[in-house]
Amino acid sequence: MKKELSIVFMGTPGFATEILRRIHKDGTEIKTVITAPDRKSGRGQKVNISDVKKFALEQNLNILQPTNLKDDSFINQLKELNADLFVVVAFRMLPEVVWEMPEKGTINLHASLLPKYRGAAPINWAIINGEKETGVTTFFIEKEIDTGLVIEREKLVIEENEDAGKLHDRLMFLGADLISSSIDKIANNSITPIDQSELTDGELPVAPKIFKLDCLINFQQDAQTVHNFIRGLSPYPAAWCKLYNAEKDELKTYKLFSSKISSISSIGKTAIISTKEGILFPTNDLYIYI
Repeated sequence: MKKELSIVFMGTPGFATEILRRIHKDGTEIKTVITAPDRKSGRGQKVNISDVKKFALEQNLNILQPTNLKDDSFINQLKELNADLFVVVAFRMLPEVVWEMPEKGTINLHASLLPKYRGAAPINWAIINGEKETGVTTFFIEKEIDTGLVIEREKLVIEENEDAGKLHDRLMFLGADLISSSIDKIANNSITPIDQSELTDGELPVAPKIFKLDCLINFQQDAQTVHNFIRGLSPYPAAWCKLYNAEKDELKTYKLFSSKISSISSIGKTAIISTKEGILFPTNDLYIYI
């Protein structure tokens, strides 16, 4: 049904854009869209705008691009909008003065089954850790990051050789459905928020931000672990290794985007082998094709 409440949407990358597209398609009143400031990059210092801003411009939506989320003028602008609900997807950490403002609260979409994989890179870490399933969660924002009351969760099976890029897209569309459902339920006062402590079952792996040095491949691990690592970082930020060319006496860095586990034992082997199917890299149990 068409939503009876008004929202402010906050987001920046493509993942957030698909969610905004769905909310707009649903007919929800969007008071304004808040996204990252434009950035200059490259030799020509070309101005780049966020994916969310591109969509908002196409739909003639009002746009705000604050550099400081605590700025008094920005806070006053938000208050004047008098929106019922704030919806946040892939955006910056909000100050309390912002997220506590709307009557219906501020909700966030997270690409994991919270409370598992709290943090900046839940899609990558779920694959790196060899998880068989993941999902998306809508929850109310509170002081501690990714700890608020859960509104809804939706599960999704991770395919055997799926990489982070493909999983990202599937979770994006699943997330759009879930946000639509959660907004509906909030509008109709038909939600029963759940404390994350009630959803805790065993260990709670986390999903910290991934830096370049974190992406260095350790081939001393078993083939499945290495394979999960490579696909969990593909296509971005990309797993990498350094290879030495004895003939040219040079050490070069290579990014690896895909791999396949072979049935060939590599126990005690250290040599890299070139084949028609690909380059075989030894791990501590089986070779993997790169």
